[in-house]
Amino acid sequence: MHEQKIYWCYAEVSYIDFDIREKDNMQLPSNILIVEDEVITQRYLKDILAHNNIKNVECYDNAEDVLKCIKATRYEMILMDINLKGAMDGIQLAKIILDTHINIPIIFITAHCDDETFEEVLELSPYGFVSKPFSAKDVALTLQLAYRRYCVQEEMLKYKEVVKNIDTITINEQYKYSKTMMTLYCDNQPVKLKKKHILLVDTLCKMHNKTVSFEILIHKIWGDKIIADSALRTLIYSLRQILPDFPIVSYSKIGYCLKVE
Repeated sequence: MHEQKIYWCYAEVSYIDFDIREKDNMQLPSNILIVEDEVITQRYLKDILAHNNIKNVECYDNAEDVLKCIKATRYEMILMDINLKGAMDGIQLAKIILDTHINIPIIFITAHCDDETFEEVLELSPYGFVSKPFSAKDVALTLQLAYRRYCVQEEMLKYKEVVKNIDTITINEQYKYSKTMMTLYCDNQPVKLKKKHILLVDTLCKMHNKTVSFEILIHKIWGDKIIADSALRTLIYSLRQILPDFPIVSYSKIGYCLKVE
């Protein structure tokens, strides 16, 4: 009965209206990997994708071949059946893929819709799944929603990276400073500093590669209080005790400079 349902789905490709690109301005990936152990289902999926102008499609029925090909080819999306040929199932294969290609969206194909499988699939990949037997429209809509979500997430990652680059001052390979967080990082770990040390580092970082006078530093750290230059020298000394390789250069009777590579 199961094979008849799958065959019926494949047979209906020739006449069902599943092209929804014009209606919904569909955005779909340009190349897709199908991992499916049933040849008839592979053909059906390829026909659906071709009907939506996705013609760069490869098909495999086992984990071993997938792991070989994915090293050489960058796929924009994977349609993954849970039941595969060989010892490894689709969920196990997806875990391995996501360990090294974390940004590849995976849509699972399954004939098993029990709660345990459903939760495991969604925990592993938030892009959804298609239940067998499925229609062409089911696949097209799922692809559209999943790829749209993927594109939004990619844009957010790019935005965060841009913001991070604007916000972060890379001092050298060891040290970085976040202006918005007012946090110094050493080997990507936040450095715990006292308030005056933070104000000192913040001022030097924002004016990196420039000599900052004693007067400016004292004002930034102590405000309008009358403070002797010796207090600033003591603060610099204590910071160097905490961070002996932090690249602060002293200029006698002038000020200090943070050297950024």
